[in-house]
Parts: sequence; structure tokens; C-alpha cells
Amino acid sequence: MKNICELIGTEYPVIQGGMANIATYQLAAAVSNAGGLGLIGTGGWDPDRVRDEIKACKDLTDKPFGVNIMLMNPHAKDIAKVVIEEGVKVVTTGAGNPGTFIKDWKDAGIVVIPVVPSVALAKRVERSGADAVVVEGTEAGGHIGELTTMTLVPQVSDAVNIPVIAAGGIADSRQVLSAFVLGAKGVQIGTAFLLAEECPIHINYKNRIVKAKDTDTVVTGRKAGAPVRVIKNRMAKEYLKLAEQGATMHELEKLTLGSLRKAVLEGDIDYGSVMAGQVAGMLKEVKPAKALVKDLFKDIEKLKAEIEVY
Repeated sequence: MKNICELIGTEYPVIQGGMANIATYQLAAAVSNAGGLGLIGTGGWDPDRVRDEIKACKDLTDKPFGVNIMLMNPHAKDIAKVVIEEGVKVVTTGAGNPGTFIKDWKDAGIVVIPVVPSVALAKRVERSGADAVVVEGTEAGGHIGELTTMTLVPQVSDAVNIPVIAAGGIADSRQVLSAFVLGAKGVQIGTAFLLAEECPIHINYKNRIVKAKDTDTVVTGRKAGAPVRVIKNRMAKEYLKLAEQGATMHELEKLTLGSLRKAVLEGDIDYGSVMAGQVAGMLKEVKPAKALVKDLFKDIEKLKAEIEVY
């Protein structure tokens, strides 16, 4: 089994999450320059925007970086070609099975790492030729599954012969070490990188993360089959109240329409979708991406020495 750092060409075994509307070229380049793998999160972008972001990222770093492709995006097929044409080193995928694209990506020398919420999908993408998988637990921010990181990572690690990268509920050295003990070979970090100086979200969004407590996240969309973890605010409380009262999908979608952009670009932390994981309560300081990456690994050896099993 390949070492993650060798596989993705990084100093540290860490991938920055491909957060839609948040993981732009500025953040991706900063994380790559810091020794991790930065990702451009394409979300609902069109191919031209993706190409522009990739070129802009190349201007800021000579390190490997990747692109995350949401497979539900109607432009996914065209974006799949753009990453080949632009010589992207790593592709991660979400919201589906990337099997139809994997051969072309592999033929182009791209490392393919799907994000999976279950053992079954992990096994399917391994058979399709994936190089590794990101296993994301329900502790994560944004769109989530139901299984926790602690239960999902070891089950996937036992089921596949490719490296597993743990995501969800990871923000410091203790959690990184725990992920390795569970069978992961690397980690993917989302929420902690919201507080990177280079992350382009509105300062109000960052300040809300800094002020978050341990119980400040909530999951909306469960009844609709599309759960999303966000920081509690007026919009989230209204959504949950309407859902409990039996509101229609149209009514719920109307409430959340454009809500992520409201938070990210306008700084509306009352009616914007302030996506964040359960680790938000641990994060108290905005720092350069380089410092955030180093913090994830600085205490690993010390923690190993202090572990008392019984």
C-alpha cells in the first residue's frame, strides 16, 4: 500500500477539503505551499470558471494541488476533461460514483481519490481503479452521511486494499493520531481551514467559527434525505421548525436558496448557511495555512509517548 505523501506528492499526509464556494485557488495554493494538498472545490461552477481557478492556482504554487468534482454538477463531464487538459495532479470526487471517469483520469496520470460515506461505495470505487478513498464521518461540516468517523474508518480500512484518508471531526494532533490508529493513512481537513488567513470567506463567517461552542452545530435536511451540518442560526432554526411542521420541499428550498453564498460572500451569519463541523468549538484563532498544517502534526510524537493503554 502506497504512502499517502508519496501518492499525492506532499510533505504532510493531509488534504484540504474541497468546500464549495470556499475552497478557491487562494486557499488551495496556500495549503499546498504549506506542505499539504490544497483542493479547488468546484461545487456548481462551470468548466470555464474551473479552468481559470486552476490557472490562478498554478501562478501561486509550484506544488501539487487537486480539484474536487461534485458529480451532481451538470457540468461534471466537462470539468472531468478540464482537469486532464490542465494537468491537475489529484482529483477527489463527491456525491456519487466516479467510475465512468476513472480510466480517463488514470490514463492521464491523475491520482483519483473519491469521497465515500460507506463500505459498499469504497469497495466499488476500488474495483473501478481509485488510488485511495476519503472516508467522511457525520461529524464533518456541510453535506454528510450518518456514520461517525470512529465507526466508518476502521470498517472501510478492513474492507479495501487502498489507502484510507479520514475526514470529519479532525482539527488537532490528537484527532490525527486517532485517525491513524483507526486505520487511516492520512486525513482530510475542512472546518479548521476555514480559519486560514488565506481562506476567502467573509470575516463574519470566520468570527462565528471562532465563537462557536461544542454544541453549536445542527443538521438540517435529514427528512429530505440531504443532511447538512451548519452552525445554529435563525435560518437553521426556522428550517428545522418548518420541517417538523411538515413543510413541502419547495418551502424548505426557498428558505435555503443561495444561503451558502450569503454566508461566504455577504457575511450573513443569521440567514446564511454557515457550514462547519463539530470541531468548530475547538477552533479559536485565525492563522496562516502553514501554521494550521504544522499544528496538526506537531504533537504526534509526544502523544505517542504519553499513551497509556491500560
